[in-house]
Amino acid sequence: MISELINDARKIVIKFGSNTLADKNGRINRDYLGEFAKQTQALLNKGKQVVIVSSGAMIAGVGTMDKWARKQDIHYKQALSAVGQVELMEAWRKSFQPLDIHIAQLLLTKDDFSDSIRTLHIRNTLFTLVDEGIVPIINENDSVCVDEIKIGDNDNLAALSAILWSADLVILFSDIDGLYDKNPKEFPDAAHIAEVRNLDEVKASVNLGKANAFGTGGIATKLEAAQRVVSYGIPLIITNGANPRAVDELSKDAQKGTAFLPQ
Repeated sequence: MISELINDARKIVIKFGSNTLADKNGRINRDYLGEFAKQTQALLNKGKQVVIVSSGAMIAGVGTMDKWARKQDIHYKQALSAVGQVELMEAWRKSFQPLDIHIAQLLLTKDDFSDSIRTLHIRNTLFTLVDEGIVPIINENDSVCVDEIKIGDNDNLAALSAILWSADLVILFSDIDGLYDKNPKEFPDAAHIAEVRNLDEVKASVNLGKANAFGTGGIATKLEAAQRVVSYGIPLIITNGANPRAVDELSKDAQKGTAFLPQ
């Protein structure tokens, strides 16, 4: 099913969490980005269009401004994001540059999705970029966000962006192989769920567990994102993003994941 979803989709949104992009030292893994850029090129060569939703501004900021790493004040967190967003986009740019692929940056907030004029302009910008072979990279504008205008996690940002762009598929890279009936890091007997068609039943029966160390999400936010997109007829895949060849292997059914399918 997963390979069919990828091979049949033309417009794909791929979301990277902070854990996926970070190396063991908590810095942006540039080798990983370079490998993904090659897979994106392969998708573009097949006539597909790709939009990236990328976390990582905070960890990139910490990597640059290590002296601020332990500061919890909201102003420092926003400042770290402002510094880190530059570093994050530079890492993405350098990954795509050898392939002669341009990237573009869109920093959004919840308000952007609730204002019809803004959503129209975002949609038009996305369509223009991908039609010209440019890869848009979306992130939440954490340097100015407060709770009132914050989406809060990039799983739901990916879902909102996919709906706005009328995507054919959303892929959420996580640090596990998809959805399990309970946390596989705590329970060795956790059972993998390959396909979901009824989210209400799943949410009632699955032990959601806790969010990870770097990211703001967790399996709960991924289920929220899935609920959003499948209601618009858009399938969603959760899979482990640690494998640098994840997209290629998913398209060959060589990597596990969970497919959420519209009813």
